[in-house]
Amino acid sequence: MSPPEPASPVCSAKGCADAATWVLAWNNPKLHPPERRKTWVACDAHLDYLSGFLTTRGFLRETVPMAEWHRGS
Repeated sequence: MSPPEPASPVCSAKGCADAATWVLAWNNPKLHPPERRKTWVACDAHLDYLSGFLTTRGFLRETVPMAEWHRGS
């Protein structure tokens, strides 16, 4: 039996325990097909840091408010 999903996703920034309010959809074009999306989630305080990290590497594809994110879309 798998553990229950957390009620609110936690920010992906190292050491942060705040609730995530953003989804950062990304992929590494050297490893993933164009349609594949991996996700990180961010709180408001870490959105710029995490999106900057992904953008610098050319990985960021989309940033969406958590309330509007639909997995697989």
